[in-house]
Amino acid sequence: MKEQIHIAAQYLAAAGISFLEKRDDDSHTNLGFNIEKGTLETHLLSAQGDLLSFNYKNFSLEWESLDGIRSFPLDGKTHPEVLQWIEKRANEYLGKTYQYNLHYDLPYSISDTYRFLLSNAEELNYLCNLRTRVVHVLERVIEDRQLKSPIRVWPHHFDSGGFSALHQGSDIAIGFGMAIPDAISNDHYYYIGAYQGHDPISPKDFKRLTNGNWMDEGFVGAILPVSNITEPEAIAFFNEAIDQFIL
Repeated sequence: MKEQIHIAAQYLAAAGISFLEKRDDDSHTNLGFNIEKGTLETHLLSAQGDLLSFNYKNFSLEWESLDGIRSFPLDGKTHPEVLQWIEKRANEYLGKTYQYNLHYDLPYSISDTYRFLLSNAEELNYLCNLRTRVVHVLERVIEDRQLKSPIRVWPHHFDSGGFSALHQGSDIAIGFGMAIPDAISNDHYYYIGAYQGHDPISPKDFKRLTNGNWMDEGFVGAILPVSNITEPEAIAFFNEAIDQFIL
């Protein structure tokens, strides 16, 4: 299910590429996570409030507009069928052409024969709850440390994260969030790294963390696998790491 959701998110990223002004940091492609609805959402695609979303709760794509929500269940649908549905909605509501044209590579192949399958509803619910949890955790860290950052899902690596200077006028900024399983960890994991200008700050002389581990190769910063970690423990992980970056 993790792979299928990552692939489904690319339809939303392609909508950002198709309909929004390009930004140098690629943020026109990133997504929000609505914790009340359990949905990944594009930025607004029009002044009339159009947006495209993926709904974890019913495994569907949704086009929201002034006249309501049009839903497209993904279970059993092929890649071309999904594209056809989005193309019709884009033409109907925006009068524009939707193009599925990503400028980055994914770890999964998506061909015309690709078919979505709701094979594990329990896992789907777990993945939705993970996105909800990380929003709660990061919102608390942002509040505690008086940071300034939106929490966004980046469709390429599919992490939920933020980026902020440690305080106004600081030359140290932090990137922090939750990543999906990859070469660094077999589990979803919280991460945080600090940068002075464009250079990552090495943690080689930092104190050992109560939970999680410092890394200085591949990724420079700290990681904490999410399994069996409570929200207070995750918040403490980020705050403990930030304290050492400040020193």
